[in-house]
Amino acid sequence: MTDAQDPKSPQSPQSPQPSSKPESDTSKPTATTTPSTPESAKAGGAVAHSPTESPAESPADSPATRSSEYAAPATPSTPHPTAKPVAGTAEGSSGMPPNPDTLTRPAPPPDAAASADAQAPTTASAPHASAAEVASDSNPIGTPAPKSRDDVKAAGVGSAGGNIGETGTTGGAGGAGGAVGSGGSGGSAGAEPPHQPSFGSAAPRPGSPASMGGQPSYLQAGDSPWSVLRRIMSARFRAWYDRAGQRITQRTLKIGISARIFHPEPGSKGLRSKTLQYLEESIAHWVMSRDVLVFMIPTVDTQGLLHPSHIRLHDYAKHLDGLVLQGGADVSPLTYSEVATRHEWQGDRMRDMYELELLHEFVEQGKPILGVCRGCQLINVAFGGTLHQDIATDLPQAIPHVTETYEHNRHTLTFPEGSSLAQMLAPVDVPIVNSIHHQSVKTLGRDLSVEAVCAEDGVVEAIRYRKAPFVMGLQWHPEFHRAGGPEFLDCTPVLDNFLRAARETRF
Repeated sequence: MTDAQDPKSPQSPQSPQPSSKPESDTSKPTATTTPSTPESAKAGGAVAHSPTESPAESPADSPATRSSEYAAPATPSTPHPTAKPVAGTAEGSSGMPPNPDTLTRPAPPPDAAASADAQAPTTASAPHASAAEVASDSNPIGTPAPKSRDDVKAAGVGSAGGNIGETGTTGGAGGAGGAVGSGGSGGSAGAEPPHQPSFGSAAPRPGSPASMGGQPSYLQAGDSPWSVLRRIMSARFRAWYDRAGQRITQRTLKIGISARIFHPEPGSKGLRSKTLQYLEESIAHWVMSRDVLVFMIPTVDTQGLLHPSHIRLHDYAKHLDGLVLQGGADVSPLTYSEVATRHEWQGDRMRDMYELELLHEFVEQGKPILGVCRGCQLINVAFGGTLHQDIATDLPQAIPHVTETYEHNRHTLTFPEGSSLAQMLAPVDVPIVNSIHHQSVKTLGRDLSVEAVCAEDGVVEAIRYRKAPFVMGLQWHPEFHRAGGPEFLDCTPVLDNFLRAARETRF
């Protein structure tokens, strides 16, 4: 309808235009042939406000400035346009240029348009409404038509700010600038819009908890809380076991080496007037060749006047993984309850007491011990054995076991039956070792066994304590063998067995 037909628009007294439209005309011409009635306006969508159709017009929008074609009724036989404009916009009026600010949408297919026209109420079912009735105060232009309570219950919220009614989708005032009516693409009464998902019952997806009786797909059939807990505890135990195994096999070993002692010389000055504790370089490097840490263990003096300490040799045995007793001065005959036959064979009684305590602490801790030269003799004395104070004096038929050539002096070995040392070493036709000692085992200590003897004179060259994982003494110096020549016996398997025992008994 034109503004002249709107009773609320201002009328120009100079140009009164009586209503010449038939009673069957709609309140506003549209691109469709379906006339508008109060019911069809309710079903087809409310007319949104347009920039050219506000209830109170400005003087520029007066009827004198508008074309009379705007009020021409639509021809019933006119076919549907290619693009159906939204009702209530300027594009819906013939002869008016399209407004880019308004919303247009393409026309539906002919079948959909026909079905929509067929479902829309016609003039046969409802009386025609005059233009004054449509534009009355009860239903102003741009305001959604009121719906009953049944319509509200049956309606749903539209995607463009509207409600799904019985006959289509009624767009709200803020719904994309217009209202989508049922005459264009609205569905049948009570139909669910196509974009709404279906919430009907369906078969559960394979692998879902519903398809497995409420259990997740990663659980086994018949799993119970106890079986799951058992697997969790088993996995935790395996992880702890792996970490403990890595700590046992990968943590660097800590090996202690007993100290040599240099006693002060009477009348000397400087270092010679002090007590010195040291170790020979070759024995430390030989042990370190297997990538282990080496610590020299000093003597302890709990009653010292200058620097008393509560540290004991027991603490070293507790925190170290193995003990090496290196060579040095003679074992004092007083240590195995004898008197020295010559003054120069008095030995080092102080060192004997220190190393014997250290040896017994490692034996009680179950830690391995390897004695070299003097260390081999001390192991025999520690378990009640005795020594030949001088081989040349006690065993005149023996070959010289110490000469001026020192580590280059040599002899061959033989292994008694059942010797564990023979099993450690690779089979060698003529095992050759150095000989740098003038004392040797005389009476074998308790629970000790002979592991090797000199092939030329039968002097004991190696012993083993049978009641410990690894307590062995070698009368020769294995740390000098590589420097002595390639013909010397390779004793690294002995070192490897010692370190293996240290790793196995570290806890």
